[in-house]
Amino acid sequence: MLSEKVTCNSHGQDSSYFLGWEEYEKNPYDEVKNPKGIIQMGLAENQLSFDLLELWLENNPQPTAFRNRSNQSVFKELALFQDYHGLPAFKNALVRFMSEIRGNKVSFDPNNLVLTAGATSANETLMFCLANPGDAFLLPTPYYPGFDRDLKWRTGAEIVPIHCSSLNGFRITKSALEEAYKQAEKQNLKVKGILVTNPSNPLGTSLTMHELDILVNFISSQNIHLISDEIYSGTVFSSPSFISIMEVLKTRNLMNTEISKRVHIVYSLSKDLGLPGFRIGAIYSNDERVVCAATKMSSFGLVSSQTQYLLSEILSDQKFTKIYLSENRRRLKQRYERLVKGLKRSGISCLKSNSGLFCWVDMRHLLNSNTFESEMELWKKIVYEVGLNISPGSSCHCGEPGWFRVCFANMSEETLDIAMQRVKSFVDSMATENNQIFRQKSMNLHSRRTKSLPKWVFELSFHQREVSADER
Repeated sequence: MLSEKVTCNSHGQDSSYFLGWEEYEKNPYDEVKNPKGIIQMGLAENQLSFDLLELWLENNPQPTAFRNRSNQSVFKELALFQDYHGLPAFKNALVRFMSEIRGNKVSFDPNNLVLTAGATSANETLMFCLANPGDAFLLPTPYYPGFDRDLKWRTGAEIVPIHCSSLNGFRITKSALEEAYKQAEKQNLKVKGILVTNPSNPLGTSLTMHELDILVNFISSQNIHLISDEIYSGTVFSSPSFISIMEVLKTRNLMNTEISKRVHIVYSLSKDLGLPGFRIGAIYSNDERVVCAATKMSSFGLVSSQTQYLLSEILSDQKFTKIYLSENRRRLKQRYERLVKGLKRSGISCLKSNSGLFCWVDMRHLLNSNTFESEMELWKKIVYEVGLNISPGSSCHCGEPGWFRVCFANMSEETLDIAMQRVKSFVDSMATENNQIFRQKSMNLHSRRTKSLPKWVFELSFHQREVSADER
């Protein structure tokens, strides 16, 4: 009596990415109430700069009281019916903020912006606009586990992986793109586009100009779309600097061309400002038909007028946004380095990254075998024995077992240090256990060899010892 959507299992909720969250919620760490609980390191949340936002709110109490700068109440106009297009003041402030993040090298037209209830809604809306059920999008691996839900569950679209390798730092190559396109054709899937996260979740690296050029050339030759999910654009904390796909179009004189109409950006304030609960997402497209259709669809997931009003006031304070972006990047870099050093003390390395709220951690040397089964065994030990919820690479569709995404910005320094102490104890215990196993195996092997030797070998050995004694 229920729909296929209800009874099917295509949401992706059974992924280890989500299962780790469930285990954390059963036994959450608390330094006082539950010090032996599971520490949440699977949540890409930015809690490092809340104090800056809270200080702004203290100094500017009018917006939270629904009053304008003249101290007049705006409660009634915010509470009544709102247009799907959103508040002009907020859209203008948001595009200015997006330009500021990109060093003002590019500008954005607020008329091309569609507001959505977070990046999840933005990505799904673009799938509805660009693909029919059964059409495919190519995604470079590893990719955010939630895309299996966001892009596929309700839209019926398919994902074909672009297999990237650790040999070149998981960079996108032309050959990998071509191979993914061929695989889609073999599956009789019509490829409608490519979706990339820039900076990457889970790698924590921003795309190079070379990679972006490859992508633009490929969508041009194949006449397909490109979605650039840039929700981590404001988290780039070290070189190389962030390059938006819009900057590539501008540099190559492709603005206002047919190619530019097939390039779309997803953005959100969930990561850069650390406001996932506010559900502020956006689609930016140069295609009027996409903007029009997405605006209509946005009626199913609007951002409240009150939220838009408050954020328009914050983002319009350009002195504040400049200070915030700079300080937030500094704190992210400091926290990233703290995690890397902590892991290094345990003999664990990370992919060198320059952005994001996480590290792509290499634990291949801790696997019992080079298999995904061994990766899951290690992951379960880390969750249940070590008490850390991290995301295994297989949940991110990584083609190589032994990689894990570890988040560092959703906790205090003290909690991070405790997590690193747990990792060190775990790795040390593994080393001790392996040494004991190795010694036991060596002893067993020596014992078996000794028992298998014939009697004359012992007699010869005894005779040689007697001769040696006589010679002495």
